Amino acid sequence: MKLHEYQSKDLLARYGVPVPAGEVTSDFAEARSIAQRIGGQVVVKAQVLMGGRGKAGGVKLFDNPTSVGDFVHDLIGKRLVSVQNPTGMIVDKVLVAQAIDIAKEFYLAVLLDRSLQKVIVMLSAEGGMEIEQVAEEKPDSIVRVPVDPAWGVFDFQLRKAVSDARIPKEAHGQMIDMIKRLVKAYGESDADMIEINPCALTRDGKLVAADAKVSIDDNALFRHKQYAGTTSDSAENPIEAEGIKRGIAYVHLGGDIGIIGNGAGLVMQSLDEVTAAGGRPADFLDVGGGAQAERVKSCVELVLMDRNVKGILLNIFGGITRVDEVAKGVLQAFSELNADIPVVARIEGTAVEEGRRLLQGTKIVPAATVQEAAKKIVELSYAGR
Repeated sequence: MKLHEYQSKDLLARYGVPVPAGEVTSDFAEARSIAQRIGGQVVVKAQVLMGGRGKAGGVKLFDNPTSVGDFVHDLIGKRLVSVQNPTGMIVDKVLVAQAIDIAKEFYLAVLLDRSLQKVIVMLSAEGGMEIEQVAEEKPDSIVRVPVDPAWGVFDFQLRKAVSDARIPKEAHGQMIDMIKRLVKAYGESDADMIEINPCALTRDGKLVAADAKVSIDDNALFRHKQYAGTTSDSAENPIEAEGIKRGIAYVHLGGDIGIIGNGAGLVMQSLDEVTAAGGRPADFLDVGGGAQAERVKSCVELVLMDRNVKGILLNIFGGITRVDEVAKGVLQAFSELNADIPVVARIEGTAVEEGRRLLQGTKIVPAATVQEAAKKIVELSYAGR
């Protein structure tokens, strides 16, 4: 689960990482008061979990508290749209923070490297840029330090890392101290990523987390109940956010053929077969085990929230899940929703005969195999293209 910037900075501050003074609000008058309390130049940042919020108009510097209030008044309730998130997200809160007089920008992160199967520290003097761009253009500028699960990181490793990363000598001590604090925060907060970009060296020689991103392992959220209200906000896509509210495993993929299955493996197979047949999967949706008709109906509704969906592939192998309950849910959904798109169903398993009888005579097209289902839904969805 991704945390908002203000939550990320609050977490880091608890571990002694220097962060700019700031407060979060949803009220333009309070935003003005916060700016007055901070004094000097401030920056207002929309608290939405999307990339490109600055270019979308969600970040702005101010010298005048009155102007802060006017900007926040116009920003709250506005939908920000970016290249990274064309669907956009609505702003309901902003962070008003002290502006930093930056001399140099660095990149610093603690994260899980799945290819190495280790937690690592990543450090680069090329801060302020997307790390993917840095990796492509200047791969040698990124230094990686493995974190020992029992002992953490050692000082000799960090001294070498800051030197290899070409961090200015005057910042070596502060950077080593910050890395240690991040590693501690990472472990104790059940994070799977902590990223500071930029990690700023100010003109008066102080190292500060000018921006921060923290992602908490979903499986550990029961230990971090303070973030319970953030769960649905953490999805960058509004349909994913709705899926979280409904307790449905949904991932938006950007294509136009909706995928519904029960079990992650079966859904992944469906994605592969649709792609192999020339289609573009719109989503990953796992109904889950033992799904009743009402839940299946809710899943269909969720897929149809994506206006780009031209057809739906239903791939169900009933074990715990009864196939007839799935059939009831699909029929109920399409009887209540105004959706005239093709649906192809491959259903097998518990109560399959009952399920097939329910689907007979309906618009839902049966298929004997996943491959056949994928081919049919692609042909029907793209007919006349």
